[in-house]
Amino acid sequence: MYVLENIAVIQERIAAAARRAGRRPEGIALMAVTKTHPPERIREAYAAGLRRFGENRVQEFEGKAAALADLQAVEWHMIGHLQTNKAAKAVDLFAAVDSVDSVKLAERLDAAARKLNRRLPVLIEVNIGGEAAKSGVAPQSAEWEALLLAAPRLEALEFRGLMTVPPFTDDPEDARPYFRRMRELREATAARKLPAVAMDVLSMGMSHDFEVAIEEGSTSVRVGTAIFGERPPLSS
Repeated sequence: MYVLENIAVIQERIAAAARRAGRRPEGIALMAVTKTHPPERIREAYAAGLRRFGENRVQEFEGKAAALADLQAVEWHMIGHLQTNKAAKAVDLFAAVDSVDSVKLAERLDAAARKLNRRLPVLIEVNIGGEAAKSGVAPQSAEWEALLLAAPRLEALEFRGLMTVPPFTDDPEDARPYFRRMRELREATAARKLPAVAMDVLSMGMSHDFEVAIEEGSTSVRVGTAIFGERPPLSS
């Protein structure tokens, strides 16, 4: 029952953060991050009304997918770093890929989606903090520009917006400048009116900082620990 209760509390916090920012709570999507959590925990979140889930690893989700195949109207999103050699499998497993960080990966996803005769929604992952250990494209870099300009020829992909994971800090307020920069980047990119590039989605904010992210313009928050508790260790 604690999953149900946690989700109710999070939804109240989302609504309060939206009101503080003069926004409508309905404009902010809650994604449950299910990395390392077993199917039975995911089913509890589904029973509580959630329909959007994020997984970090192709191989891990592949092992869960069969046990969750009966769930209706569910969106499974790939939100972790995706290697190009796993692009085809990701297209087969997920409804969307929220972590596109290179033209090469986008091309692989496009090719795989064409083979399945489908359109794949994607987000561009931005490394807003410039951290060497994190994936994501640097804003205003050559790769960033190349990705945006490649969109029209990648006809099987739907570029819907941006995603980021800012540098972790104990104080959520320390993440505010990064979230603000992401909002400004989204607005500047949208103003360019690039062909085949939409900026409707700004995915940012996790368990410890999602309220600040909402105040700065997030349209989708990715929450794992605050829903499911601490992650169990991955089996070896």
